[in-house]
Amino acid sequence: AQQLAESGGGSVQAGGSLRLSCAASDVAYRKYCMGWFRQVPGGKREGIAVIDTDGTTRYAESVEGRFTISKDSAQDTIYLQMNNLKPEDTAMYLCAIEFFTTPADFLVYGGKNAWGQGTQVTVSS
Repeated sequence: AQQLAESGGGSVQAGGSLRLSCAASDVAYRKYCMGWFRQVPGGKREGIAVIDTDGTTRYAESVEGRFTISKDSAQDTIYLQMNNLKPEDTAMYLCAIEFFTTPADFLVYGGKNAWGQGTQVTVSS
């Protein structure tokens, strides 16, 4: 079964940048969406960025223009470049993958096939 491994979280001051990575292994199918969710303790999980195997991307309004998702298809790896970070971006960031779905559906319902363990991002003011 596919597995996901995130890296790149950490602590940064407001206005700073971080880059997250998520590597998938044993991917069963070649058509998938892969992306990022975030969650704070007691809060709802929010889909923030997704990319599909054709390179189509979609973002939540809360991160549009500040975050960029990209991929290395050969390695089944995605990246999230986060710029101009704000304290409200503080959360656990989780990577997920889902086969045969659309970017829009993935952000709302996604991650049905596998999740990573998450990586913490903390932004101080």
